[in-house]
Amino acid sequence: MQSNVPAINRLHHFAWRCRDAEETRQFYEDVLGLPLVHVIEADTVPSTGEHSPYVHLFFRMADGSNIAFFDLGNGESPAPSPNTPGWVIHFAMEVNSETDLLTARQRLEQHGVSVIGVTDHGFVRSIYFFDPNGLRLELTVRTSTDREDAAYAREAHEALSRWTARAKAKVAV
Repeated sequence: MQSNVPAINRLHHFAWRCRDAEETRQFYEDVLGLPLVHVIEADTVPSTGEHSPYVHLFFRMADGSNIAFFDLGNGESPAPSPNTPGWVIHFAMEVNSETDLLTARQRLEQHGVSVIGVTDHGFVRSIYFFDPNGLRLELTVRTSTDREDAAYAREAHEALSRWTARAKAKVAV
């Protein structure tokens, strides 16, 4: 990293749209156990000055980062992207252990949530499910060692170069 680039320390929040603030609160707080820690209610968007009444909800994870939602007050869910498969856009959150992952899966299923997995990705094991807004979520636990993670980091640029060449060749056809 260049010395003049400020360090980005961690995720503050990821924001998504929700259709119903209370339904979203119930899922994230009551089912996933993420406390509601901040709510902003406004009629004007601070960054644009646009008139658009909303409520902005923040749910805190154990590391202090947040998942956040905007309810625009019209009961509409976010629309899926027409050119992106449903499994691509997702938000992954890490748990401490495989036991925690299995406990979370059981809890979700007890609340009527359909869960995919446990899926082994080689460096993590994950479960997948959807929140009430259609956002695909992943709970994951690391299974790789520090040594394996270091090897992945050393190989990352080479792997990306291979993919870039392959993708460019596919587009050129």
